[in-house]
Amino acid sequence: MRLLLFWQVLITFTASGVTATALTYKLTPNEKACFFSYVEQKGAKVAFYFAVQAGGSFDVDYSVVGPNDKIIMDGSKERQGDFVFTANEPGEYRFCFNNEMSTFADKMVDFEIAVENEQRAQLPSKQGTSPEQTSALEESILKLSGQLSTINRNQKYFRTRENRNFSTVRSTERRIFNFSCIESLMMVTMAGLQVFIVRFFFQGARKGRICMKLHL
Repeated sequence: MRLLLFWQVLITFTASGVTATALTYKLTPNEKACFFSYVEQKGAKVAFYFAVQAGGSFDVDYSVVGPNDKIIMDGSKERQGDFVFTANEPGEYRFCFNNEMSTFADKMVDFEIAVENEQRAQLPSKQGTSPEQTSALEESILKLSGQLSTINRNQKYFRTRENRNFSTVRSTERRIFNFSCIESLMMVTMAGLQVFIVRFFFQGARKGRICMKLHL
């Protein structure tokens, strides 16, 4: 019975009013892209997370605009951000990324928008279950939800670090390869120049000997 009640509570919390959108978008140079989320109720919690996975200096301009074009938050040249704010007005909220500062570098932006109502769902009542048991299970579910959120944020953080480090490694490999090619080309050029200079000296000495013999 206790296990059955646990699953009922878990399903109730899972089916509560939470909407989330997680996307990865390629932002081209001089592009401004906006994404929209509609908040139905006043007082809903809105979570906004983004991270630049690749491109340029791993930074981007962002802004969050609420109904009536009210700017809620903005920033410039940020690598990542994790914000939670309360929607004071129902309506359409706009989340924008701006790459107009870049003229040639694409930016790969990973972001997530989640809207959660503050009202807690009503737990199902079971015959023979005391309120203390229901409250204990409810606290366990809330603690489990918080731990899952922490794990999810840590996964996002390590994924961002992995992508940035991988991009740095690829950039370093490309630079080493280019430097090696330039160094090899310079060595071949210097060797050819040395051969040309030595031949020039020998040809000049040979011409000098021939002139001395003719004078004699």
